[in-house]
Amino acid sequence: MICKLILRRPSQKIEVFYSAQVVNAISDLFSAAEDKIDICGNSKFPSKIFSFDSVKKSSSIAKNRGTRQRYIFEITKDNINYCKATMNLGDVHHMEESEANFILNENAFLGSITLSEPEQAIYSNLAQIVEQQHSIFEALWNKSLPAEDLINEIEAGVEPEVLELISDRNKATEIYVDLAKSVEKEALFLLADSKAMLRADKLGVIDYLIRASSEKGATIKIVCPLDKENSEIVKRISAKAPNIGVQNGGSSHSGLFIVDNAKFLRFELKEPRAEDFSDAIGFIVYSNSRVGVNSSKSFFELLWNEHIQYERLKEYEKQKEIDKMKNEFINVAAHELRTPIQPILGLSQLLRSKTLKDDQLDQSLDIIIRNANRLQHLANSILDVTRIESYSLKLEKEQVNLNDVIRGVVQDYKAQVQKNNTNLKLEYEAGKNVINVEGDKNRLTQVVSNLVSNSIKFTREGVISINIEVKQDEHGHDAALVSVKDNGSGIDPEILPKLFSRFVSKSFAGTGLGLFIAKSIVEAHGGKIWAQNNNNNKSGIGENGSTFYFSLPLNKQQVL
Repeated sequence: MICKLILRRPSQKIEVFYSAQVVNAISDLFSAAEDKIDICGNSKFPSKIFSFDSVKKSSSIAKNRGTRQRYIFEITKDNINYCKATMNLGDVHHMEESEANFILNENAFLGSITLSEPEQAIYSNLAQIVEQQHSIFEALWNKSLPAEDLINEIEAGVEPEVLELISDRNKATEIYVDLAKSVEKEALFLLADSKAMLRADKLGVIDYLIRASSEKGATIKIVCPLDKENSEIVKRISAKAPNIGVQNGGSSHSGLFIVDNAKFLRFELKEPRAEDFSDAIGFIVYSNSRVGVNSSKSFFELLWNEHIQYERLKEYEKQKEIDKMKNEFINVAAHELRTPIQPILGLSQLLRSKTLKDDQLDQSLDIIIRNANRLQHLANSILDVTRIESYSLKLEKEQVNLNDVIRGVVQDYKAQVQKNNTNLKLEYEAGKNVINVEGDKNRLTQVVSNLVSNSIKFTREGVISINIEVKQDEHGHDAALVSVKDNGSGIDPEILPKLFSRFVSKSFAGTGLGLFIAKSIVEAHGGKIWAQNNNNNKSGIGENGSTFYFSLPLNKQQVL
């Protein structure tokens, strides 16, 4: 049946064809073609049109009389044989996801062809419509690719190149996860921020990478900003797949995922703090383009190597600083050792001579004992540092009355201060509450003693006040806060940032180990230690001394 929609003249018309008329119209277009015929169709089109004998015959006759035939199909492994056969008739091009099915010669056009039963198509020989369709075909022809290379790749099992911009978030998430599952040899992973690692872990991407590394031996490299937020995931990666490399990178607004040097995924972030990947991304670019993969990999490797060089430079500078501090420590330690050894040796020889009177004998023994204690303190400090660095510092924990610890230290130093410096006073404000903590009494005594000793060393006159109170930490938990405040020379701004590091000292005496040991002991108790200068004016350094603080966690039951 023919349904006439528009009829201007008998020779100028638009008609809708059904069933057999569609197949006859295709054959007629081949037969009526003078110099050329152009065909465009989807992946199913080749098998459909060449399943009709009349179309096969008319296309072959057109070839024999020299009619140029051009075909645009979406070429797949399912229609490759039909496409290869079509190449014997004319030129064949490939276009991805082509859905337009139409045929035209110089004078007529058959479009919107549906070859599933019942067949249907629109026919027109209106000059302006035919001319417009020729323009459309030429544009498609110029954008499409010659079929030969693609057919060879399909036959060789090579996946055709794609470059896809995906805005569908569910599809993007599916591709992301599937790509992680597919890792065989290598995965290069650039994450935009620390939250991105949490989102990847939530989708199982991190576990797939761990599995690829541990079970398949794949090379996995990850660049991601590292902080407390994703620290547990990094620990899990290190424990389950120690060969996975993780570098600390800077934050950005995009991520990159390259798999097996064959595919890559680039995602732009829309909501960086979103909990889910689908909510965080704006769009993603997915491709297996060789040029795209190579350029993306080069970018990642450049970034990776830059971070390695940066870490090496940091380590080199750190090592230089450590070497410098060690040399300073050796010089200080040599002085600290020589100072007490000389009087011990000299006075020991006098004692052996037995020429000293009783009062001189007692005085000499006092000097020997004092310097021997000084040597013992130095030896203990070095041993403590060794234990701390080897993670073998042990705590003998019990319920400790922190008030009594501070009171005992203050009493010991009061006697020393009264003997050596009458212009200096020690004050202790115990407060109303008895504060008990779970800790090592001897080690906590060592911390308080170190801080008080430090203040005495840098304060020639004035007051050193020690205070203890219960405060809430930044998490809202109860903590015992101990402060040691003086009005001495203050802390040199140059060493303030590294005050609690090893070998840091600008003192005329001391090894620079005391505060490092104190910090390690406090942190081993789950606490924190810090210091600041007290000066409230801008006239100079150290006019108002400094204050050292340390806090220890406690339960409500520990405050009486």
